[in-house]
Amino acid sequence: MFSHVMVGTNDIERSKHFYDAVLAVLGAGEPFRNQNATGQVRLFYRHEGSSFCVSEPLNGELATHANGGTIGFKCSSPDQVQKFHDTAVAHGGTSIEQPPGLREGSLGAMYLAYVRDPDGNKLCALHRPK
Repeated sequence: MFSHVMVGTNDIERSKHFYDAVLAVLGAGEPFRNQNATGQVRLFYRHEGSSFCVSEPLNGELATHANGGTIGFKCSSPDQVQKFHDTAVAHGGTSIEQPPGLREGSLGAMYLAYVRDPDGNKLCALHRPK
């Protein structure tokens, strides 16, 4: 359904440090770095046909996070959920909501972890047991 997701940042190098570590947990490699004609830098992480992008705002305004927005990352195991969370926190992210773990609900059982990146974007690591 999605080709890519893009978040804004006010510090591209801080975001690169954070996302290089966190997305490596999922198997993504180094991002493609693009600088447009007016100087804004964007990072494109590509993995399994999808792209996650981090960009300095093209309009020159400060980047802000989406109130009510969450970006979910599919994990292959509960251990990968935990590693995603721990790596995010170790690289400048903030753990939010409940501690990482199993949640039971109307959508079934899921292993979840929620963090905010250094710019305040809300990220979720999710594994659905079969």
